[in-house]
Amino acid sequence: MDERRTVKVSKYLSKHLRHQPERIGITLDDNGWVGIETLLSAAASHGFTVSRAELDHVVAVNDKRRFTVDGDRIRANQGHTVAVDLDLPPAEPPAYLYHGTVARVMDAIRAEGLRPMTRYHVHLSSDRETATRVGARRGRPLVLTVDAGAMHRAGHAFRVSANGVWLADAVPPEFLLLRD
Repeated sequence: MDERRTVKVSKYLSKHLRHQPERIGITLDDNGWVGIETLLSAAASHGFTVSRAELDHVVAVNDKRRFTVDGDRIRANQGHTVAVDLDLPPAEPPAYLYHGTVARVMDAIRAEGLRPMTRYHVHLSSDRETATRVGARRGRPLVLTVDAGAMHRAGHAFRVSANGVWLADAVPPEFLLLRD
């Protein structure tokens, strides 16, 4: 499978497993899962044929490990804009986590902290390099440091997805280590 096709299938899966399942007539269960055959059939009936081998390839090689296959079902690991409960247990985070962003939103972040916006969680990285790549998608990246240890001690819950992305409901501004 060539790289362009891999990216195209990955984006298609992301769109329908994270944001718009109804657009191709599928329904995610409460935890975000859908049957693989149901997904492939729905995709084909909407003009986007994907083989099981292509799906398995995309799941295996996706650098962000966006998807998990469990037997005959699949789901996105995080990033949903549709309501799902990923059923992830609370986890104790490392002392610091990182968030990639851009300068144009810094005034709002200073005032309000990090909010999930259209998603259900704020996504945090365990390393600066990943946060830099995330921020770079929207321009020149800025990497924010989150005092996750202090946040956790203050009673804020963290969860970690199957691909290592840390999830929080929000990050209040007092837990951001900002330099002025």
